[in-house]
Amino acid sequence: MTQTLDPELFLPEPDPAAVKYTVISVDDHLVEPRHMFEGRLPARLQERAPRIVVNDLGHEVWEFEGNAHYQAGMNAVAGRRPSSHGLEPFRFDQMRPGCYDPHARVQDMDLGGIWAAVNFPSMITGFCGRVYSTAQDPELGHAVTRAYNDWVHEEWWQQHPDRFIPLGITYLADADKAAAEIRRNAERGFVAVSLPERPHKIGFPSIFDEYWDPVMRACAETDTVICLHVGSSGTAEVAPGAPSGATATLFGQLALTSCAEWVWSGWPLRYPNLKVAMSEGGLGWVAMLLDRLDFMTDRGEYMANGYGAGVRPGDIVQRNFWFCTIDDPSTIDTRHRIGVENVMLEVDYPHGDSTWPDTQRVIEEHWGHVPDDELRLMTHLNAANLFRHPLPDVTHP
Repeated sequence: MTQTLDPELFLPEPDPAAVKYTVISVDDHLVEPRHMFEGRLPARLQERAPRIVVNDLGHEVWEFEGNAHYQAGMNAVAGRRPSSHGLEPFRFDQMRPGCYDPHARVQDMDLGGIWAAVNFPSMITGFCGRVYSTAQDPELGHAVTRAYNDWVHEEWWQQHPDRFIPLGITYLADADKAAAEIRRNAERGFVAVSLPERPHKIGFPSIFDEYWDPVMRACAETDTVICLHVGSSGTAEVAPGAPSGATATLFGQLALTSCAEWVWSGWPLRYPNLKVAMSEGGLGWVAMLLDRLDFMTDRGEYMANGYGAGVRPGDIVQRNFWFCTIDDPSTIDTRHRIGVENVMLEVDYPHGDSTWPDTQRVIEEHWGHVPDDELRLMTHLNAANLFRHPLPDVTHP
């Protein structure tokens, strides 16, 4: 897709990165394109599908059920000059086409030396499909959820199946429909689903509620990886008046809280092959969580909810959970406590904290001291094994 990029907004086009490491990013994002829902809903609902409108300020925003959903600026700043970053809504002509066009995305992946990527939704969808699952009209919300997955299947993943790892969403407001959608996606090759990290924060039953059993059973029986993206249930609670940087600083705290809740929920005990990927949460808190769980286990009185019969909650973390990092230069040396087999890499294209197009350099600077066999695991092998994704004929290092 050809688009002339405004030189006042965008940096010069980067040179292709020299590939020293084969990289699978387990956390990137796609920006829903203007046409995503065109012709994808039943005729009686099509006119009510999400659509792009131009507001009074000239911004292109999504409109759904009378509400406006903005393309927040920091969610699509790949390639832009740092001075142009902000929270104001963007127009599509202010984004790199790689944000929303699969062919342009692969070109950008090639520029950055990225082999494959998991792509989460963006603003109109919410990282876990929250917007559609909380629709006023349940029939419409369910139809839009299915339409999103159909677009991802046909116009994103299938365009470059070796380069994209298929992740879907599901309809959270009905557990049976949610399970059915997970199974429908699995039958056509999806390997992951994005679920809310703390569903009670967005109006659904707690992860400790039996409500979620059909969903967990569907994921376990189809080998569908559950991805819990930071922010899928809202941002961290901060003091009134705190700047946006305060909430961004606490992403790791969100991941720690949700991981602890999922460990104690008992679902990994009931379904031992359940796979949970903590997305965009970093690594620094994981060793602390493991130490705390062991501390509690060894004192016995804290054991509850099925633990205590020879199964330690810390072991569940290392058996059923995977973690990812953008760089974590100070805490990568805790990888052996976490489990090198449980660590994966993210690029977070096209967000403001993405390492693109410098991912190869960042890995070398921050992980250059790590032995090659461990680098191979963390940069691509762990992700390829977890998401059952093919690797190129030649891998690095």
